[in-house]
Amino acid sequence: MGSIPYFLKYQKLSIGKGDFVRMTHLQAGLSPETIEKARLELNENPDILHQDIQQVRDMIITRPDIGFLRTDDAFILRFLRARKFHQTDAFRLLAQYFQYRQLNLDMFKNFKADDPGIKRALIDGFPGVLEKRDHYGRKILLLFAANWDQSRNSFTDILRAILLSLEVLIEDPELQINGFILIIDWSNFSFKQASKLTPSILKLAIEGLQDSFPARFGGVHFVNQPWYIHALYTLIKPFLKDKTRKRIFLHGNNLNSLHQLIHPEFLPSEFGGTLPPYDMGTWARTLLGPDYSDENDYTHTSYNAMHVKHTSSNLERECSPKPMKRSQSVVEAGTLKHEEKGENENTQPLLALD
Repeated sequence: MGSIPYFLKYQKLSIGKGDFVRMTHLQAGLSPETIEKARLELNENPDILHQDIQQVRDMIITRPDIGFLRTDDAFILRFLRARKFHQTDAFRLLAQYFQYRQLNLDMFKNFKADDPGIKRALIDGFPGVLEKRDHYGRKILLLFAANWDQSRNSFTDILRAILLSLEVLIEDPELQINGFILIIDWSNFSFKQASKLTPSILKLAIEGLQDSFPARFGGVHFVNQPWYIHALYTLIKPFLKDKTRKRIFLHGNNLNSLHQLIHPEFLPSEFGGTLPPYDMGTWARTLLGPDYSDENDYTHTSYNAMHVKHTSSNLERECSPKPMKRSQSVVEAGTLKHEEKGENENTQPLLALD
């Protein structure tokens, strides 16, 4: 008999003497710590992983009205992880993922980085994606709300760019387990801009992110939000799950409370962090590739929504930084804004994405 493949062997973890965990090929590339985290937090058991996946796949016949365009093991696994291996909940999320796409065909037509609308949103920094992950291994996404030029980008195209970015990122099994953090800076976001956030488009965004995408959101953090952003909560609360309301934090201009949850060494200077200011073109260059240009039409397709090709980390070094207006209040690295009287209530978790 031949030797047992490496990925099927038992692999010792550093969590304690005598602790072992079994790996399948679906867990190949994960660190031992991440595998153990998946076991403890998500109920992931490598011994029955394929049975769990097959049970979700067997439920597809119950929804003949939905076109399930992808049902391979790796794809189904991300839905199980997003729902902590509750098979019925994972299948419901899988069904909603494809149903959302069927009900919003225009949003997913030409769903790739070189689509003109998506490209414009990416170039304008929607979303920003930090290279460094936080201390829990979560990827940090940024939105600078005031950079929304409504004559240039529709809200739908911004949502499409965010969903496409999540599609790329969720291919990483580490992020399927560790999840994401979203920070929205509302500095200089005008009342006129806010008036364009209608109930229908907010509902579209919530359905796409909360109800129809297999990602774990560890927190959504609002900073520098004006009073009329609070008013928007009355519009979106009917669409939020109870669990969802626990993970959006309103910090106002109190960066101390933000830093209690996301350490400054993982944040750019706009949020009082020790990293350099965020370059708005970073993530666009990653998706669009070496032919990226914010002035010329882009013709090369570097991403297909169902078959991701990972881009080289050297792209960011090969491309010069893209200047972008800075709508947010830049805080000198290493400094914090002090909590003001009456601001404690702004730090309470009000909303969140599941």
